Amino acid sequence: MENTNITPEPITKPKTKSTTKTTKSKAKTTKTTTKSKTAKTSKKPTKPAVSKFVRKIGFVSLGCDKNRVDTENIMTNLVNHGFEIVGNPAEAHVIIINTCAFLLKAREEATNTILEMAQYKIDNLEKIIVIGCLPMSEEGLEADFPEVDAFVKGEDYDKIPDIIFNLYNHKPNPKEEIVKARLLTTPKHVAYLKISDGCDNFCTYCKIPYIRGRYTSTPIEKLVAEATALANKGVKELILVAQDVTRYGVDLYHDKKLVDLLQALSKVEGIEWIRLHYCYPELIDDQLIKEIKTNKKIVKYLDIPMQHASSKILRAMNRKSDENSLSKLVNTLRKEIPGIVIRSTFMVGFPGETREDFKILLNFLKEFQLDNVGFFAYSREEGTVSYGMRKQICGIVKHARLRKVQRLQTAIAYNLNKANIDKTFRVICDGYDVRNNIYLGRSYMSSPDVDYYIYFHSTEPVGQGDFVDVRIIDVNKDYLLGVKQ
Repeated sequence: MENTNITPEPITKPKTKSTTKTTKSKAKTTKTTTKSKTAKTSKKPTKPAVSKFVRKIGFVSLGCDKNRVDTENIMTNLVNHGFEIVGNPAEAHVIIINTCAFLLKAREEATNTILEMAQYKIDNLEKIIVIGCLPMSEEGLEADFPEVDAFVKGEDYDKIPDIIFNLYNHKPNPKEEIVKARLLTTPKHVAYLKISDGCDNFCTYCKIPYIRGRYTSTPIEKLVAEATALANKGVKELILVAQDVTRYGVDLYHDKKLVDLLQALSKVEGIEWIRLHYCYPELIDDQLIKEIKTNKKIVKYLDIPMQHASSKILRAMNRKSDENSLSKLVNTLRKEIPGIVIRSTFMVGFPGETREDFKILLNFLKEFQLDNVGFFAYSREEGTVSYGMRKQICGIVKHARLRKVQRLQTAIAYNLNKANIDKTFRVICDGYDVRNNIYLGRSYMSSPDVDYYIYFHSTEPVGQGDFVDVRIIDVNKDYLLGVKQ
């Protein structure tokens, strides 16, 4: 994906076939040393040139889009301290790895990434800094990873420029406002807006409250200022993210203030789409439904992590919903907001999940035909309540159930997409696929990276971030195909 013309995308981690074995990348750069020229002696002595400390910084950002926003803010701060951001790890003097530690698989990915990036120390790389959930959740990492020069927790992200200066025993450069708006790793017209950090829900399978702390909202005025700066640099679509978007404001204003925030953001000139991710079902109330229905800037799309449909399993997860309340919510949303798209995630194989519980989930999916759904198998995480629960489900059963729900939802989504053939949608252009000679974009029904893209042909040029009308002419299990009208 394209990025701003100020900075390239963060480094993309090289893929390996194994989660434990790493291979050294072949990418290399030729080392060059720049010798400063000494001024020739003249009758009038000259002042020695002041050397500017410049180091090239590369990034690997793992995990969720909340991590992405943290990475972008750190990049912006570093540029404002005189550092240069690069996208090729072979060019970097310092690599910063933003880690996820939500699940065992995420921690394994973080470990492999650290080892892969450490191989660049043979060549140009001088320092590795690890940030994110891994150092926030585990102690003693210095002994496990001698390749790493610094581990930084979330409360110290603003100090990262100083940490780098200290690693080089260098006096900090004075901060300048070189970049006013946050640097982006997304296409130039899309940005994620992180409205809070932490979580107060304490689901029994989740470590986030213990890693990230209690729910902490960002003030409305600060978020509006950030959105305004992003709009001024060309952002048209804002995607609101948090562990629980619907809880916004409870800690700060002692009441839910998501609607107030949406109304304030809707006044920002240049923002045309506002999309909501991670809305907990029990907090979607009539006031929020009315705002989504009547506010033209809020896309008719909700990401609602339901996690299961069995009331017994939901109680064991410490979720506040049950089968009846979820059914009622879906029906209410579809009645009040015609055409609304509902995205969700579900977990299979939670401790105590019987065949009957799994059947309830399958029947729920068949009945409500959700538009976009992601699934994952329960991961037993030490330190969570569910880790000690009886009736753990074996891996074979978990993954068999996972494959079954995925097959079911693939068929459901395909049929839903087929119903869109010959319909015309307003589509935002995300870019151009040079290899296949076709544009790609999304309607209101799709969020970047997780939902279906619309590939479309056009007889005239379409710019990235342009809105165009596209008629759907065909679909398959992976995408929709259209023609610009």
